[in-house]
Amino acid sequence: MSLSALDAEIRDLMRFAAQRSMLPRFRNLAAGDVEMKGTDDPVTIVDREVEAFLTEALTRLAPGVAVVGEEAVHADKAVLDHLSGQCWIIDPLDGTANFAEGKEPFGIIIALADAGRAVAGWIYDPVKDRFCHTCEGHGAFIEGERIAARPTGLQPPVSAVSRMFLSPEQSAMVDARLAPHYTLVDIPRCAAEQYPRLALGDNDVSSFTRTLAWDHAAGVLWLNEAGGKAARYDGSPYRVDDQQATGLVGASTPAIWEDFVRRTQA
Repeated sequence: MSLSALDAEIRDLMRFAAQRSMLPRFRNLAAGDVEMKGTDDPVTIVDREVEAFLTEALTRLAPGVAVVGEEAVHADKAVLDHLSGQCWIIDPLDGTANFAEGKEPFGIIIALADAGRAVAGWIYDPVKDRFCHTCEGHGAFIEGERIAARPTGLQPPVSAVSRMFLSPEQSAMVDARLAPHYTLVDIPRCAAEQYPRLALGDNDVSSFTRTLAWDHAAGVLWLNEAGGKAARYDGSPYRVDDQQATGLVGASTPAIWEDFVRRTQA
């Protein structure tokens, strides 16, 4: 199946941005190219360059559609108001902490949302040159090839869980309720990698504490369109305009999702 015109346009923009700004600086950042926005929250010159390029390009592609970029939101929280309407959502360098440390994975994520729901999404890994894309109601694809989410087939299932943002009580819950039933592995600190892992047989289930729109809008839609399941713990759908909600579970199958959530709430 060939790429649609929009998918091809987005892929080419992401690939160009990666080749111009991202890959030349991988393991080659100069002094002053990295700053800290907060605790364990770096930003690089690459984040800013790629977001500026994509914001301009997407605005030309669809005049009148707002753009919500991670760095624009950091500069002005009022940008988040656009999430309730039609908007592009950009994570210009997902996995910034990895990139700043000279490690993989990292990627670029773009979503198109309308009335608080993601309706299309694109995830690009510039090292693997892997382009994942989806449109609501039309399935999930990698470079035009439709994919179906598949579990690892391992017993116990593989669960990627980060303790980074967990309270001591939540971490204790992981040890008591999850560790006996899953092979626990660390997250890649990169949603552009984690969602493909859940669909391509690398991980079975993963939980997320922070659920920022630029990290999750495209991945949630892509995984659900692939036949997996990503939703809030109560089963409600993920919305890009709900910035107060926390907690999200993604799994390769609805059954694995249900079992994981049941164990966390037992």
